[in-house]
Amino acid sequence: MIKGLDWLSTLKSISVNSGNTKGLCVGCLSTNAFRGLCKFCEADLPVNRWHCHSCALPLAHSGDRHLCGDCLTSPPPFDRSLIPWRYQYPVDSMISRYKYSGQRKFARPLIAGFADYLAPTLQDCGRSKPDMLIPSPMLPGRRRKRGFNQARDIAESLGHTLNIPVRTDVVRRTRKVQAQRGLGREARLTNMHGVFEVYKAVPERVAIVDDVVTTGATMRILASVLREAGAQEIQVWALARTPG
Repeated sequence: MIKGLDWLSTLKSISVNSGNTKGLCVGCLSTNAFRGLCKFCEADLPVNRWHCHSCALPLAHSGDRHLCGDCLTSPPPFDRSLIPWRYQYPVDSMISRYKYSGQRKFARPLIAGFADYLAPTLQDCGRSKPDMLIPSPMLPGRRRKRGFNQARDIAESLGHTLNIPVRTDVVRRTRKVQAQRGLGREARLTNMHGVFEVYKAVPERVAIVDDVVTTGATMRILASVLREAGAQEIQVWALARTPG
């Protein structure tokens, strides 16, 4: 089972980013890993089993089409969110190591599992595959500082597996905003107002791709500009959703 992930960074003889870890579990270093996780660590991932039908906010009860309070009072401009995990341990630690430390081996099992989840889920909900995947845009300066855009990484991997084109030039961020961390949904919506612009033609069906959805404010703003540009069906795809 997954143990504390922090101690992995102190190991000098084994690096999770090196070829020496091929076949090893990134959670417990078992040699019985498949795509980066052993079966026990994979079973520890917090599945987003009960959630809002619209924004995928984790809920405390089951139901096929339950909506959270926010989506009932203020329906979002997107149609459905497909998010397989809750942003809790160990998924939160795995995404953080990938996003802030560039340790891609922690993201690979999540992305692979996400692709496995998407194909039957799309079929079960009676939806066709999107015509295009659009990664959540990042300002060029921030991308240079981090070294990559995690949303683009995820989208390109899913696009390759599911045979869906990925476009990174359709929507751009136009300005820098105050850090979203710590802000509520309304403050995030205000903060993000006018931050995205559409530069290319938008097909009828699109999916916005990101790593984590927190309050959903960014997805609401991004979906709004895509809807105004002509998108008829908009899905949100992300690895994880915060509990609230």
